Amino acid sequence: MPWRKGDYPPSLKNFEPRVRNKAVEIANALLRDGYDEGRAIAIATSQAKEWDEHHPADGKD
Repeated sequence: MPWRKGDYPPSLKNFEPRVRNKAVEIANALLRDGYDEGRAIAIATSQAKEWDEHHPADGKD
């Protein structure tokens, strides 16, 4: 089941919107590649957190 901005797994509810949106984007790509939902969410959560560390919201490193 693909997710959207307003329809995402409950485990992402406490993420700030930009990180949550990135996690949803990653999870949807993983689903298209054949991953099951639970695994896709776990991987997407980890990768979105890592992405956030390397792409700060204020644009500064």
